[in-house]
Amino acid sequence: MLDDSVVSVQWQLSDELWERLEPLLPTRVSHPKGGRPHVDRRKVADAIFYILRTGIQWQALPKAFCPGSTAHDHFQQWRRAGVFRRFWELGLAEYDQIEGLDWNWLAMDGAMTKAPLGGKRYRS
Repeated sequence: MLDDSVVSVQWQLSDELWERLEPLLPTRVSHPKGGRPHVDRRKVADAIFYILRTGIQWQALPKAFCPGSTAHDHFQQWRRAGVFRRFWELGLAEYDQIEGLDWNWLAMDGAMTKAPLGGKRYRS
């Protein structure tokens, strides 16, 4: 398990990236009946990008970040709000401005499928 010092150094978004991501995040809505206190959104962002970089399951997220369910809820909310798409578009635009993109060579490929038999061992 990771401790807080490893998380903050190795897996935290840089200040520069956080400054670009934060304005894209939807405003927080307080529940009229109260509820749990809000989790620090930078910590949530660190958790989401940790999961995206490592490929671990949400429930396997080290406790040094935030609960996996909290990270997943924010991920879904931010995905629906278009945060990640806008973040990607801003990155592309900045790279195009600095290096230039040759759009004639753009290609994307990928595939995701379920494991045969739901990932369980076959037994006859």
